[in-house]
Amino acid sequence: MWVEQNLNPCHKRVGDCSVRAIANALGIDWKEAYCILATKGYSSCDVMNADHVIGSVLKDNNFSRSVIPGSCPDCYTADDFCKEHKNGVYVLFFGGHVACVRDGLLLDTWDSSQEIPQYYWAKEER
Repeated sequence: MWVEQNLNPCHKRVGDCSVRAIANALGIDWKEAYCILATKGYSSCDVMNADHVIGSVLKDNNFSRSVIPGSCPDCYTADDFCKEHKNGVYVLFFGGHVACVRDGLLLDTWDSSQEIPQYYWAKEER
């Protein structure tokens, strides 16, 4: 289920999905997430919204990467993912977009619930 949420302090809605997703996933504010991603991007000589930069930040924060089941690659939506993942924190990667799922709720500035995720990162419980 999609819940409209925009953590951007200036209420911008595009171009910062990685920052919003990291802020939601880590439970931090937008500016802190921006700094973490920018620093990681700088240290790897890449842009802060590159998949491997985002993934590296998530890995550093006890997330593990998993693939989306391949039995229905063109019909398994973010909404389907939310229905199957009612507990926990996840970051979905759609190919050009990322969003956080927290306890079955898709947190995003726009309704991306019908988008097809390619893979996800899940918070590991310790």
